[in-house]
Amino acid sequence: MHSRFRSDRRLTVRMTVTLFLLGLLYVAFVAALIALLKSWVLVVVIAAALLGAQYWFSDRIALYAMRGRVVERDEYPQLHGVVDRLCAVADMPKPVVAVSDMEMPNAFATGRNPDNAVICVTTGLLRRLEPAELEGVLAHELSHVAHKDVAVITVASFLGVIAGLIVRFAFYSQLFGGGRRDQNTAVVFLGIMAVSAAVYAISFLLIRALSRYRELAADRAAALLTGRPSALASALTKVTGDIARIPTKDLRTAQAFNAFYFTPALGRGPDVARLFSTHPSLEERIEQLGRISAELGEATAPRKA
Repeated sequence: MHSRFRSDRRLTVRMTVTLFLLGLLYVAFVAALIALLKSWVLVVVIAAALLGAQYWFSDRIALYAMRGRVVERDEYPQLHGVVDRLCAVADMPKPVVAVSDMEMPNAFATGRNPDNAVICVTTGLLRRLEPAELEGVLAHELSHVAHKDVAVITVASFLGVIAGLIVRFAFYSQLFGGGRRDQNTAVVFLGIMAVSAAVYAISFLLIRALSRYRELAADRAAALLTGRPSALASALTKVTGDIARIPTKDLRTAQAFNAFYFTPALGRGPDVARLFSTHPSLEERIEQLGRISAELGEATAPRKA
């Protein structure tokens, strides 16, 4: 099913290339583990089970981790009303609507396809935004679902997560149990750590590059669907500024899900730390929305004359 969100060929190409490269990396990763552990059945079964679990249950995992709960229309009629209107305009299935009781203003979408999607907003976001701003944020999240990049980023993130977990497991196993292992076992563990660390680093860079572009694509699609780029720009400015004032310790739990958020859960850290961000800079996003606003203004000028 095709929605009325404007398609983005460059996003499609980037998603395809990223998945292809990660697929090759995944095969090489599994092959390396089989060679090191000398047990292909164990590696393949565990890898397939974990990938399937993340794909099928990613929405539930994300909601649980961010303390989100599904809400009905009578609890949040305005929120449901905005989602209903946007889905009607975009000609797409309505996702499950959820709310997370968090002070941090943010929103995210998750799910393996448009028919099994969840869109979640925090209570902090609902308290801060005007109706037009909220519409822009929700349109942004719905465009992620329509473009299917939510499913892509979920699958793409899997390899990095597993590699990271293996590095930690191997490190702590060596740290606390190294004295009880022979030299061959130690070499195997060091090999697993090295391969996993390399895989994590490569997948990290690939996912960050895709994530930054998909956020710009979602901003663009939302602005064109609603016809109000300025409202989305206002929401971006307001949310980013408010997140920066939230204590860092309160953002740590949320940072693991930055790739899914409307804006990253980051404080005012050094610029170097933002080079590997999941999102483009606020300035870049605002600049793009400014260009779209000018384009829409030029397109509507002749009609007013």
